[in-house]
Amino acid sequence: MTNRSNRARLAIAAGIVLWAGWSDTLSAQDENRIERFSGHAPGEVLPAGWGRQSLPKVERDNRFELVEDGGVTVLQVRSERSASTLFHRLDADPARTPLLRWRWKVSNVVAGSDLTRREGDDYAAKVYVLFDYPSERLSLGTRLQMTLARTLYGAQLPAAAITYVWGTAQPAGASAPNAYTDRVRMQVVESGAEQVGQWVEVERNLALDFERLFGETAPKVVGIAVSADTDNTGEAVTAWFGDLRLSGVER
Repeated sequence: MTNRSNRARLAIAAGIVLWAGWSDTLSAQDENRIERFSGHAPGEVLPAGWGRQSLPKVERDNRFELVEDGGVTVLQVRSERSASTLFHRLDADPARTPLLRWRWKVSNVVAGSDLTRREGDDYAAKVYVLFDYPSERLSLGTRLQMTLARTLYGAQLPAAAITYVWGTAQPAGASAPNAYTDRVRMQVVESGAEQVGQWVEVERNLALDFERLFGETAPKVVGIAVSADTDNTGEAVTAWFGDLRLSGVER
């Protein structure tokens, strides 16, 4: 396999979510609203708008289930030497609705998590935000890599994403390009075991984060995904997610 092909595969496996094979009805959705987990009963099928996505070259998928926690239905993600995502399409303008809010909880940290190493590219919990980045802004080399990746997998891959993570080696507030590809920027939101087993509320300004991490104005948000990730380290973790919400800045 060529180095270029290797890089393309690694970039996808690093967490740029594929949306090939989704139904026409789902792909036609044009909304800012993210379907709520809390609007469904524990044990029901996953809400419409959310869909499971396996990752290339990863043998085991995570397990996603709606469960009850404190009288509220939330999403439970069990990851055991595995990685996959639950993905929701969006068509959102960060200039109008920049605030992304959610709450999450984890059973334990991933001891080997370290965003500076490929072997450590695992996290107790993750929220991906995918942007409709114009391909003409990419360097020639990056465009060639993206073209190859899209040819290999028959999918339109986003050329920019932010991944918010519950990490271990780096403190909350740390950020860096993903160990596999600089088209994914990692942002540590929570770190370490201090709040393990507790619900943690998160609010991020996507417009400001994109400008800080990529150095330019944020393009349209085309998707969001949640996950836990343990395929590199071989560890195990359970993560829970409450509803995710996009909104404007209150004035």
